[in-house]
Amino acid sequence: MNDSAGRPRPRLDGARVRAILLDLDGTLLDTVADLAAAANAVRGDFGLAPLSVDRLGTFVGKGADKLVHRALSDDPDGDAGERFAAARQAFDRHYRRENGRSAALFPGVAEGLERFRRRRLALGCVTNKPIAFSEQLLAATGLSGYFGTVIGGDSLPRRKPDPLPLLEAARRLGFGAGDCLMVGDSANDARAARAAGMPVLILPYGYNEGEPVDGIDCDGIVASLIEIDALLE
Repeated sequence: MNDSAGRPRPRLDGARVRAILLDLDGTLLDTVADLAAAANAVRGDFGLAPLSVDRLGTFVGKGADKLVHRALSDDPDGDAGERFAAARQAFDRHYRRENGRSAALFPGVAEGLERFRRRRLALGCVTNKPIAFSEQLLAATGLSGYFGTVIGGDSLPRRKPDPLPLLEAARRLGFGAGDCLMVGDSANDARAARAAGMPVLILPYGYNEGEPVDGIDCDGIVASLIEIDALLE
């Protein structure tokens, strides 16, 4: 069976979901305006003209280091070279100011999280955003209270697409990988989940580096967190 967009319907056959791990940027929150403002401020520090929010949005998906390289070079495969260290420090300074300023919950996030809470599911947030910025953003948007653990891109020696952050989040929540469902918006999330042995669902509205999500190896593409709640029936 296919959905209205012609994709295979999402399935969680045989999965006993007791915990859900969720990505942050592009999954729970639309943060591209904040990230773009900080990235353009860095470009300004180096005498470069600003880029459009849409262009910078295609550079989001593999963490702040990659974003800075891409933003400074205006190239998805770019390298900021010897300017990177200074640019990276500048980005943190600018993003500390911008973080949460324009961030907004995607449709269905608030209701979906409430439904998960009513099901008594354990929730974890697993992101490649540095932990200090992640916690600041979750607090600013009123989401902190939903999560039993938050793992950022600098919380562990490796980050997504490595499975380590997902496995550690599961451990902190008191579950094995087979009890967890990963929900994200990018191939990074899906690869991490596959390597961890977790089912994974993908949302289509996020920041998959500007690429369509249809080709991602996952267990389904869902319109919102509310649709995931229906799958858990």
